[in-house]
Amino acid sequence: MSIRIVLVGTTHPGNIGAVARAMKNMGLTDLALVNPRFFPHEEATARASGATDILDNATVFENLADALSGCVYVAGASARSRTIGWPSMGPRDCAERMISENEQGSVAAVFGPEKTGLHNEDLDLCHTLLTIPTDPGFSSLNVAMAVQVLTYELRVASMLDTGPQFETEAPPATIEEMEHFYTHLEKVLEDIRFLDPDNPRHLMRRLRRLFIRARPDKNEVNILRGILTAIDRKEHAGK
Repeated sequence: MSIRIVLVGTTHPGNIGAVARAMKNMGLTDLALVNPRFFPHEEATARASGATDILDNATVFENLADALSGCVYVAGASARSRTIGWPSMGPRDCAERMISENEQGSVAAVFGPEKTGLHNEDLDLCHTLLTIPTDPGFSSLNVAMAVQVLTYELRVASMLDTGPQFETEAPPATIEEMEHFYTHLEKVLEDIRFLDPDNPRHLMRRLRRLFIRARPDKNEVNILRGILTAIDRKEHAGK
């Protein structure tokens, strides 16, 4: 399985170690850390309890986009309701979807800081929310516990017979390719005065949701960017 666990802004080093242990229990090895407060740290090593190889091979990044480099599917863990709805899955369905998407390329699950969770800007890079059902009276999960729930479901899903696999015309667009497309789209929408940069009203976030549902492949993204380039040329030719 080429599945990456990404921790964003983790403040307690012991949680990083506990996540490493949870991952190794379930056969995962790819740990990415985005701006951890303390790492490496002796408490992380102690809590890893024999999974120090996961810590030794962990990669530290300055931003989430870089940590998701090469991924074709990303799930972001969140328990908070959002102004603009994201697609949402429980851990079992999410794990099965990640295993399926893993046939096309690398996939990732992202977990936010202990106190705040993931921000909307982080979720903009995700295809779905991962929500773990808990008792409403005490719904807060430790990040390592949340990772353990998902990694267990990933382990179970990986052992299931998923049935025949069908080849696609082109592989799914990666996170980087989609981000380049969104940047291009935003620029063109501003140029044609459809998008007011001073009053965007969540337009780009809603468009992200639309294209995440569509899941364009590499060829389709190239077509869309070709259309944007043609619009851009015509707009500038008329000036």
